[in-house]
Amino acid sequence: MYMFLKKLFRMARFHPVAWGVIIGTFLSRTGFFMTLPFLGIYLGKVKGIDPAMVGAILAVSLLVGTISSFAGGAFSDRLGRYPVMITAMGAWSFVLIGFAFASDTWIFFVLSALNGLFRNVFEPTARALLADVTPEDRRTDAFNARYFAINMGGAIGPLVGLKLGAGSSSSLLPFLVSAIIFAVYALVLVVLMIMYKQKVKEKSASVTMNQMARIVFTDKVFLYFLLGNVFVAGAYSHLDTTLSQYIGHDRVEAYSFLFVVNTLSVLVFQYPLARLMKRFSSLAALKAGCLLFGLGLFGFGMFDHLFMLALSMVVFTIGEILCFVIGDVLIGQIAPEHLRGAYYGASGFAFIGQSVCAWVGGILLQQLGFGQGPVIFAILMLLTFIAFPFFHRGQLMWEQRQKQRQGQGCEQTAQAII
Repeated sequence: MYMFLKKLFRMARFHPVAWGVIIGTFLSRTGFFMTLPFLGIYLGKVKGIDPAMVGAILAVSLLVGTISSFAGGAFSDRLGRYPVMITAMGAWSFVLIGFAFASDTWIFFVLSALNGLFRNVFEPTARALLADVTPEDRRTDAFNARYFAINMGGAIGPLVGLKLGAGSSSSLLPFLVSAIIFAVYALVLVVLMIMYKQKVKEKSASVTMNQMARIVFTDKVFLYFLLGNVFVAGAYSHLDTTLSQYIGHDRVEAYSFLFVVNTLSVLVFQYPLARLMKRFSSLAALKAGCLLFGLGLFGFGMFDHLFMLALSMVVFTIGEILCFVIGDVLIGQIAPEHLRGAYYGASGFAFIGQSVCAWVGGILLQQLGFGQGPVIFAILMLLTFIAFPFFHRGQLMWEQRQKQRQGQGCEQTAQAII
């Protein structure tokens, strides 16, 4: 209890805007998980759309979101965090209302695309704002709090959605409630903008989108991180794609139990891991995370006993915490202050790995069969390990860059003394 109260006291020292982002993350993710995870069921059972078309509608959201992520973060560098976040969240609420009242298939395609657009414009901007208002030595705590809020929303949202009738013929109410939550959050952001307006840096106004893209995608440290993260994001995608098919096809209860273990593991291990990894560099934490991701995946294919599967999920979740929380902190360290939004936006390209690896997992299940779990998940483990050399190379280059900066700082200090 003492440690818990101590952690709350430390968190209370976050900037009010940081608290606005963290609490808003909890509310928006609760609203998101009330409806959108059930969208496929809703489109198929309620609207009568065939499975192939439903898959295409859902895929459009991922594709548009991945493409628009960089643009959203870059716009926030030029126009300001608040205008971009308020516009995206307000428009997103109308998209949810659209899902409730739409009937034609082409409208659902448009709404799904807009859902991916506004989500991936909002997310990197919110992360950039959180980094903006949080001192570097507190960012790990801030992003841990945000990740905690995401998981709490992910745990509560589906339960509330089911109670309200998500995925059934009475799905109107969950969409409307979620839309109200998003609209309220947009109003809260307006209040925060008025009370704590963060002015756009003058030098950012002179940087065009093309210049931003050249700077971001020629940053070798960031590129190595991004390439490694493609395989890390791919590893995470197996949780609700390959694993759901492999275990869920005949052991639905076991798969549901593993999801509970995943959520509880985040709650139990997140803050102890944050304290431990402060002793190491961010890229070292990412290397450890990708190894644990892979070992957890291998365990899913190796073991049938529920206890060993749960243990594999704990290992998998520790890798998830290290890669996703520390990854957000690392971007804040790498990115120049006036291009932080562009860097967070560009990091969204790593999620191409989600769709590709989910597809690879499905192919392996189809070609090798459900009886070849150890072979299938060993292959997925090796694909995850590909991230390690990218992270390692990025770490070496980051350490070299830090030494050069320190050397330049010492040289400037010596010249000032002279």
